[in-house]
Amino acid sequence: MKYGLLILLIVTLACSRQKPSDLVVLEEEPDTLSIANFGKPRLSEYGFFKSPLNKLEPSEGVFPYEINAQLFSDYAMKQRFFALPIGKKIQFNGEDTLSFPLGSIVIKNFYYAEDFNKPEENLRIVETRLLIREADDWKPLTYVWNKEQTDAFLTVAGSKLPVQWSDVNGQVRNVSYTVPNLNQCKSCHMRSNKIALIGPTARQLNKQVSGKNQLIEWAHAGLLEGLPNMHSVAKLASYDDPSATLDERARAWLEVNCGHCHRPDGPARTSGLHLLASVRSPLNIGIGKPPVAAGKGSGGLLYDIVPGKPEESILYYRMASIDPGVMMPELGRTVVHEEGLALIKDWITQLK
Repeated sequence: MKYGLLILLIVTLACSRQKPSDLVVLEEEPDTLSIANFGKPRLSEYGFFKSPLNKLEPSEGVFPYEINAQLFSDYAMKQRFFALPIGKKIQFNGEDTLSFPLGSIVIKNFYYAEDFNKPEENLRIVETRLLIREADDWKPLTYVWNKEQTDAFLTVAGSKLPVQWSDVNGQVRNVSYTVPNLNQCKSCHMRSNKIALIGPTARQLNKQVSGKNQLIEWAHAGLLEGLPNMHSVAKLASYDDPSATLDERARAWLEVNCGHCHRPDGPARTSGLHLLASVRSPLNIGIGKPPVAAGKGSGGLLYDIVPGKPEESILYYRMASIDPGVMMPELGRTVVHEEGLALIKDWITQLK
């Protein structure tokens, strides 16, 4: 059965069995839905994590990793892992994402702490996303966790989950957390008409973890080959690192939140706005650049970035919006990233 028909079948059957708390999540009788070739119905069936599953303690052959700059997802925290086929290694790539062998699986868990001042206590995992390396691209799968936090279940039609937490200032926050549907996964991960990996670039992974550089540790462990001298490996700033320059922090925020689409081979390539931190052309990053198509998204403003004037800059205007027809990034958030917006405002203000 082709994927298009398969997705339609899954969504139709799932919607006919909706529960108020678990919309379109496949929880029971997976064999009757014929999804065996699409993805395992339960996250627990992959064996990524030891029991209890919600501790996210990796099984043998599953490896945690960290990145420098975090994608904003309605303030969700994240834990990342990968699994490799036995005997296979990751190939180093200094310009793009590392090259994972066929059969590799990249795992990203989204969760909230009840109190952000106690980020390791009273956690609620909301979803786990998988990317599985196939012949010529990656297959995305999304699993939504149940209220009991005992397992997560395959969904293709997405879902909305009410989430509440207390932020670092003690303020109670609420969001309707959006689990993406399959097409939304593709819209961010599509490059040159194929689904691609986004996060694990050398500059993102060039990071000290527990006092050791994780790329060097992977090479020593036989997980990574082709690693050059570390002096030649670029490093993306952490945008909340006060020791980095304002320009480094702002460009890191734009790369991780916008650069997967706004790049020469990304979904937003026709905009002419290229937001990878390595891009140096002022026009390409939007300085003094008029939009390709003026409309509601431009807010009547004339340029993507007006140096010294964030309120006259389309980039800032769209970041500050939660209107679905205006806001950027357009997926993965329902609220404004207040700290990120303040960072970009400061950056545009000092531009000359």
